[in-house]
Amino acid sequence: MTPPGAVPPGTLQVCLNGGRGPGDSAAVPMSPESLAESAAGAVAAGATEVRLHPRTPCGRTSLSPRVLGPVLVAVRAAVGGRPRVTAAAAAEPDPTRRTERVRSWQVLPDLVSVDWHEPGAEEVAAALLERGIGVEAALWARTDGPERFARSPLAPRVARVLAKVPRAVSGTVPEAEAAARSLLGGLAAGPGVPVLLHGEDGGAWPVLRLARRLGLGSRTGLEDTLLLPDGTPARSNAELVSAALARPAGPGARSARRALDAP
Repeated sequence: MTPPGAVPPGTLQVCLNGGRGPGDSAAVPMSPESLAESAAGAVAAGATEVRLHPRTPCGRTSLSPRVLGPVLVAVRAAVGGRPRVTAAAAAEPDPTRRTERVRSWQVLPDLVSVDWHEPGAEEVAAALLERGIGVEAALWARTDGPERFARSPLAPRVARVLAKVPRAVSGTVPEAEAAARSLLGGLAAGPGVPVLLHGEDGGAWPVLRLARRLGLGSRTGLEDTLLLPDGTPARSNAELVSAALARPAGPGARSARRALDAP
């Protein structure tokens, strides 16, 4: 049976805002209405799912049900059942409070990303699973997240693995690709578990191209990069999605391991 929130290899996620705001780009959506509008444009351009960070009126990321609920309702009205969110420490630093937030949600997201290197990750993931919410295990390059995930009793229950090359690791294009290949080579995802691979800033486009060559899920959006591949500032999330889809996807997950092992 397909786990809740699981998606086929080759998916393209659009990450609408992340930790960015209007000071980074006027194109970054913040309110429920602007997130819904941006999601609709990105899906029309070819994105298969939507990741977002709900914001308070003052712009702070939040896991409060009063903040999350209206965003999910607005985005679902615009694009259907595609919203994914994250239960990262950036939105709620205290692990116990983060778990309480999850248990207080009234409108539930389809899939929630849990940064496995953060304190309290397993407790948050367990609370999500108890509520029937799909869990995406976010494993960052050059952290102990992959090792902690490999030892976790919850590892067999995740819907997907998110393999991330963060901006602090990206560096040059070869460095970003090398970090991505190293991360993928050490993953302990179970058979049939989808993997979405992405990078940030300078690593966003090279890692996306690698993901698509390998037939893995990929993502783009203003959370990951403000620039198109040619260095031009992106005017919207939809424009980033169109640029990502300009390169055909690879032959599929079955050939991913052979491609990964190739020089």
